[in-house]
Amino acid sequence: MTLSVLLYLVHILSTVQAGGHTLLVFATAINGETAFPEFSALLMLDDCQVGYYDSIHKTVQRRGPNLTDPVDEEDQKDFMLVCGDISEGMGHRMLSLKDHFNKTHGIQTLQRLTGCELLGNDEEGRMVVMEAFDGESGDVVYYNKHESSFLTDLKWPIKYSEIYKNYVKYALKELFHPLCMKILRKYLRKEKNRIVKKVKPRVRLLQKADSGGAEVTCLATGFYPRHINLTLLRDGQPVSDHQVTGGELLPNGDETYQMRKSLEVSAEELQHHHYTCTAEHLSLDNMVKIIIEAEPHPDNLPPLSLLIGLLVVTIVCLISAIIVLGIWRWRKRRRRRSSSLSPEECHTSST
Repeated sequence: MTLSVLLYLVHILSTVQAGGHTLLVFATAINGETAFPEFSALLMLDDCQVGYYDSIHKTVQRRGPNLTDPVDEEDQKDFMLVCGDISEGMGHRMLSLKDHFNKTHGIQTLQRLTGCELLGNDEEGRMVVMEAFDGESGDVVYYNKHESSFLTDLKWPIKYSEIYKNYVKYALKELFHPLCMKILRKYLRKEKNRIVKKVKPRVRLLQKADSGGAEVTCLATGFYPRHINLTLLRDGQPVSDHQVTGGELLPNGDETYQMRKSLEVSAEELQHHHYTCTAEHLSLDNMVKIIIEAEPHPDNLPPLSLLIGLLVVTIVCLISAIIVLGIWRWRKRRRRRSSSLSPEECHTSST
């Protein structure tokens, strides 16, 4: 379930224009006996979690560096209004979907993503509501304030009354969109340093070979914001996407991200081609590319026993060299001493 949450967030956030910001509430409702709350909601400002609510504590808790700062009364009131409406709506929705999919036993999970976007020119963008039931994507509703339009993509054939449809339109237009934009702008001021930070990626290119083939992996990690252009090249030319595996954006748990792209090749290809990795990221001045050459993969390093053997041989050779040098110096001193003795001393010495 956690993975689906992350992929869902990545999907919707990737549609926001560069320089824009989003405020998202990701809510999860669970039907059945589990160790988790029946309802929980994450409040996300761009890529950062700033709040959490669940049906056990029934209060909004702050998330982020300033955990000791309480949520002020106005924010608590606004968040409770949003979470309360979402929780009630998802409860009714759960019953309809259980009946539609004939899910009478076991555990069912309904997830809903609700949020708004502020574009890079400070223009208010869309508001979106997306749902998924037991991991299957479902209905989507978009509201555009400037066009005063609603766009729906309904995948579940559940009939809605005109009263319900009109209520949804009214609630999005008159209540939740203005409220979402208000909270978004407020938290952008509060969390400005946290949101606008730029952290450079650490990039590595690994090559791993064994009897069954070889793999070249380009890894970038520890970067923020999430947008990055990571490219694997062979002899200076980008490798086509259909040959590369990976490429998913994953969180590190410290509000930074990682991405890796891998290419399966033969051992012969690894020896006869030159592989490099480039990364372009907003944290790099003027979007300068990081170009990384291949480095040995840990699996390709010599075994420990071989390293120890080489070390022992090196030490023995060093000791032998020291002994030979000592003997040579001793003989040299002895020859010098013999050549400096007088004939009488030599005769006496021989006697």
